[in-house]
Amino acid sequence: MPKSVPKKTTVVSPPPDRRAELLATAAKVFAAQGYNATTVRQIADASGMLAGSLYYHFDSKESMVDEILSTFLDELWAGYDAVLGAGLGPRETIEALVTESFREIDRHQAAVAIYQKEAKHLSAQPRFGYLADSQKRFERAWLGTLERGAAAGVFRADLDLRLAYRFVRDTVWVAASWYRPGGQHSAQEIARQYLSMVLDGIAVGPS
Repeated sequence: MPKSVPKKTTVVSPPPDRRAELLATAAKVFAAQGYNATTVRQIADASGMLAGSLYYHFDSKESMVDEILSTFLDELWAGYDAVLGAGLGPRETIEALVTESFREIDRHQAAVAIYQKEAKHLSAQPRFGYLADSQKRFERAWLGTLERGAAAGVFRADLDLRLAYRFVRDTVWVAASWYRPGGQHSAQEIARQYLSMVLDGIAVGPS
């Protein structure tokens, strides 16, 4: 008597718009509740569908968070690479990187929140090794620009540049915790204000 062959689960790709909609919903749930605490059922409920139906589109919540984070980082690096390849001076490069960062916070706020909360944990898994690689690449881009500026006399040479890098990095990306798209200030205006404070300070010079 022939052995029965187990049925394979087929993952069907939804139309691009629906896929983007499902991922946007999943990103909001992951950002609000944390990756480990989130279940596929919760994502399905938030999407207005049955959990079983969601499995026709994505084979796991791991696949969803992978696509959310990789899409965000691909767009971030497309923008950063354009800035870094433009031949700008150190100050102009920092200004452009900050502006591009706020654009990405505007486009991918939930993904940024997930990255900040989960990257360290997820990067320990082989599937998410690109998260650690991206962090190293990010540091090289920003710290390298600060070092170039200090060597050229554009930035203060008396500062610990690694500390300056961490300050600028955290000052920019923590904005994802409070920024709301469509709010009082656009991402570009917030970037302009941040740059003014970071590069020129907030105190009025001596009279």
